[in-house]
Amino acid sequence: MKAPSAVVEPLDDDVFENLARASIATLATQLYRRGIRQPVLVGLTPVGDGFDGFVGEAFTMRFIPSREDVDPLDDPYRTGNTLQWEAVENVGPRQVLVVDSRSDVSAASAGDMLVTRAMKRGAAAFVTDGALRDGHEIGQLGFPAYSRAITATTRPASFHVADLQVPIGCAGVAVYPGDVLVGDRNGIIVVPRALAPEIAGPAAEQEELEAYLHTRVRAGESLWGVYPPSAETVAEYDAWKAARGAADREEVAS
Repeated sequence: MKAPSAVVEPLDDDVFENLARASIATLATQLYRRGIRQPVLVGLTPVGDGFDGFVGEAFTMRFIPSREDVDPLDDPYRTGNTLQWEAVENVGPRQVLVVDSRSDVSAASAGDMLVTRAMKRGAAAFVTDGALRDGHEIGQLGFPAYSRAITATTRPASFHVADLQVPIGCAGVAVYPGDVLVGDRNGIIVVPRALAPEIAGPAAEQEELEAYLHTRVRAGESLWGVYPPSAETVAEYDAWKAARGAADREEVAS
């Protein structure tokens, strides 16, 4: 069975660049303002510390429980169920392999070999709401991988790969092929594809504003009027930003 293809309109590069400038907390706020209440893959954590985060489009994989007559113990890799390999060999640059493991950590969604191959294919990340195998080895890759747990138990012991590139649930969040996932050291958020261009610019601007506000709170100022910012604080931020831009231009000119 070949991996189905999802037809989606391409997103501009600046959408990815601006989303990458924002934390998942900032993106959650932007989505909340647009009625998306819970887009975070709660409980998933980075494997290793050799990366800061990622942005990419969802390439989905759905697991169901394995069954003895379909997934025999004597030859689990030669039953014709090659969808896991199809996924890894079809994922491309700026795509994220997202696995619906039903939040079941009784066996691994993948191990070092498959994650390494996805990395070599140019994937942006590997994400599962289940477990990964070879956690130490994956952690040494410096590649964005996230899971709920680490286990040595092989995938066929618990799971059968049922579908690729179909809508899934991952950590309780609906993920459609082509949705944009953004990860940082705090976790992962799912941005509905149609909203990605709308929130990318505002999210990058909010991130810059909040970095400015954070310096003021760290300097000892009260939250009142600073966070959330009053009109006066926003005006002060605009003036600070304009002055910084002028200084940068002057430095380039010199």
